[in-house]
Amino acid sequence: MSRTAILDELRARIAQVEAVGGRHPVLPFGIDAIDHHLPGGGIATGALHEVAGSPDLADDAAATIFLAGILARSRGQIIWCLHWRDLFSPALHLAGLHPDRVIFVEAGNDTNVLIAMEECLRHPGLGGVVGELRKMSLTASRRLQLAAEQSGVLTMVFRRAMPPESQAEGSAALTRWRVRAVPSPALGFPGLARPRWSLALERARGTEPQIWTVEGSDETGCLAVPAALVDGSYPSQSRQAA
Repeated sequence: MSRTAILDELRARIAQVEAVGGRHPVLPFGIDAIDHHLPGGGIATGALHEVAGSPDLADDAAATIFLAGILARSRGQIIWCLHWRDLFSPALHLAGLHPDRVIFVEAGNDTNVLIAMEECLRHPGLGGVVGELRKMSLTASRRLQLAAEQSGVLTMVFRRAMPPESQAEGSAALTRWRVRAVPSPALGFPGLARPRWSLALERARGTEPQIWTVEGSDETGCLAVPAALVDGSYPSQSRQAA
């Protein structure tokens, strides 16, 4: 048996033990280098995930669009819990998440955001629940993970303006992602190129941290491999777990 086959079998067994990938479906990214690296082949629904940008506005905007792109490929209404409503809905629409699908809950602080998320996760028909949190205790993350498993709803915690060097709290989240904007290639003529991101999987159960260079979510919520890399020389690099 090849090394790849052994790793795939091991990841499948880990996912089964952790009730990930067997009980609820996944949302693949459509990029083999990413999907093959993730247990189950994509973002697991019925589970908790974390997404962060950085204090740099461009990074936080990229993380927002990354998150919107994932939710755009789910089915059902999205509940987005935040301190106050300051998101630009047309930008979410550019990533495939139509404003009519999103219900915003202005909770005012982390405690109320957590309460709202748990209440929303009692409803299994939702396409996703997002909570914007500055801090989240291990106990709170475990409660969210359990609620997500029971409802089958994709659950995302968005850590806005989180410094890259900050030490994240312990978390029961299945994955933790960080999105950073990187320069797009020069087109050779006036115009805007498709945004390019550094997409870091900082933590994940059943697999190693990794970094990929991708092009940002399009109108269907999908990422893409930069054109210069479609020959298969995809530059992913391992990194130490945060």
